[in-house]
Amino acid sequence: MRRKAFAGTVILIAALALAACGAEDPGAGAPVGESSQESSQAQTDESQMPDEAADDETIAQPRSGEFEGLNDKSVDGSVEVSATEIVLSEFSSDEGPDLHVYLTNGTEEADVAAGVEVDIVSFDEASQTFTLDGVDVADYDTVVINCDKAKAVFGAAPLA
Repeated sequence: MRRKAFAGTVILIAALALAACGAEDPGAGAPVGESSQESSQAQTDESQMPDEAADDETIAQPRSGEFEGLNDKSVDGSVEVSATEIVLSEFSSDEGPDLHVYLTNGTEEADVAAGVEVDIVSFDEASQTFTLDGVDVADYDTVVINCDKAKAVFGAAPLA
């Protein structure tokens, strides 16, 4: 008895699968209660919706700031942050063994630890550009130059 029930279930499932695959009705596959016209309208509406990532990049205006030295260190120059990159101009810093640029929300070492490390920064290159990938720059308000080895903030630029 169980074999017959099982065989019947298998045949029913196979028949439903074949019927769904071979349906030529343009409305086939539309959600229950939705006609083919409504289905294609929904697809059109979705394709006309703006891409959120593109919106974030076009909405996020570049922000900039001027570096100030901290903790008895010297850091000078300016920074511009866009959705895709950080650009340092007229940059200089005291020499450090392991300098990095970070996006943070403050200038304390805990802020650096909670921020995003962007890359290694050269203390003596006036112009430097860093590519950002997958970082929402709107979440941060400061660019920090940090010596990771010494765990010391050399300088920061509040973004406006």
